Amino acid sequence: MINREKFDMGDIDIAWCPGCGNFGILDVLKDALADLSIAPENLVMVSGIGQAAKIPHYLRANFFNGLHGRALPPATGIKASNPGLTVIAESGDGDMYGEGGNHFIHAIRRNPDITNLIHNNMVYGLTKGQASPTSQPGFKTPVQVHGVSSAPFNPVAVSIALDVSFVARVFIGDKESTREVIKKAISHKGFSVVDILQPCVSFNKINTYKWFSDNTYYLEDTHDRSDRQEAFRRATEQGKMALGIFYLNPERKIFDDSLSVYEKDQRPLFMRRLDTGKLDRLISSMK
Repeated sequence: MINREKFDMGDIDIAWCPGCGNFGILDVLKDALADLSIAPENLVMVSGIGQAAKIPHYLRANFFNGLHGRALPPATGIKASNPGLTVIAESGDGDMYGEGGNHFIHAIRRNPDITNLIHNNMVYGLTKGQASPTSQPGFKTPVQVHGVSSAPFNPVAVSIALDVSFVARVFIGDKESTREVIKKAISHKGFSVVDILQPCVSFNKINTYKWFSDNTYYLEDTHDRSDRQEAFRRATEQGKMALGIFYLNPERKIFDDSLSVYEKDQRPLFMRRLDTGKLDRLISSMK
């Protein structure tokens, strides 16, 4: 185990509202990384746009901050080019499930060995409070003035339906449980999805800390994480939302292992010499 202070950025201005659930997620993530002895130089954080996407700015590590909804493609490429790195793609529910929804679906299909942490506060916080893909029906905003009419996107159910390698839901109000699930997700070999319920104290006055506490429950210790049908049933329950690890499929082939460039040469791509002749011929063939 390493000291969690290794991930501290010192005295910096953090642009989140007091009470925001992002503070707890940043705190828990530092603890999880320290418990797993992942050194900052061996970690890459990849995010998109939004309040949640600022996490890498406040954590000592390598990071790539990209376009809105586009965290997963560069995260997949980074891991493929250097499989020895720990790669975490993280952002909010709007960024990952809205703008990045298509990338989310196809990342599950490819199964890269990365961890996907999604801060789910059921609202767009950065852009001042319009409904997000996970907003509840009836939720009124300055844009949805008559209330949300669409059914919320269910990331856990979608993940299970696509036979994800690892999927869990946690609530940042329980930091100990959240830390343990994140540790398991990072340690898992394959694409790991962790939907993190958190409040937005400024723009969502409905889904508060108390609301999440009152409307969630924990999966039993006896829950069979290999039973896909049961996991899907629990993910689509009406009423209270289950917390914990829903489903595991460690038998799925990892994206990195299916790449032809590693069939005869196990050296990471970044360690190989670039053949400029091949590159020139490729460019010329496109003229």
